[in-house]
Amino acid sequence: MDDTTAKKLVFAMLDADGDGVISKEEYAARAERVARATGRSMDDPLVVAARASGQQAWAAMDADGDGGVTFEEYAAWAGAEAFDTVCRPVLGALFDLADTDEDGALNLPEFTTLRTALGNPVGNIESAFAALDTDGDGRISRDDYLASIRAHVAEGSSPAGAALYRIETAGAAAGR
Repeated sequence: MDDTTAKKLVFAMLDADGDGVISKEEYAARAERVARATGRSMDDPLVVAARASGQQAWAAMDADGDGGVTFEEYAAWAGAEAFDTVCRPVLGALFDLADTDEDGALNLPEFTTLRTALGNPVGNIESAFAALDTDGDGRISRDDYLASIRAHVAEGSSPAGAALYRIETAGAAAGR
C-alpha cells in the first residue's frame, strides 16, 4: 500500500461520521472512547494528558482554524514530520490509556480495546497484533507500536497497518 492509500484509511477512521471532514469533536472523542473502553474516569491524569495532547494535535492539523479537516488538508499535513512532532505524543498517550497494567506494553486484550475504541475493523485486530508481536512474547512495546503507525502514515509500509486494513483495501480495489 502506498502512503496516499494509508492516509485515506487513517482519514476514514478519524472521520467517524463519514461526511468527508474530520471535526474537532470527532478528533477529541478518540481519547474519550479509549478512556471509556478502559474504564477510566475523565479526570484520570492519563485521560487529561491524552485530551491535552489531542487538543495540541488538532490545532496543528486544522491549520486554517475553520473547525474541520478535509482529506486534502490531512494528506498535505500528515507524514513523518507531523508524526514525529505532533502525532507521536497523542498516540503515545492513547497507548498509555490502553496499557491498563502499566507495564509499558500492550497484550492482545489491551491492543484490542485500544484499536476497537479507535475504530479499526475488529476482525483484523488479531492479525495486526501478530504482525507487531515479532518476537512472539504476546506483548507490543510502546516504541514498536508507535514506529508501526509512523511507517503506516509516512510510508504506507507497516505490516500491522496492512493487517488492520486488509479487508477495506481489498474492498476498495474491487470497487466497493
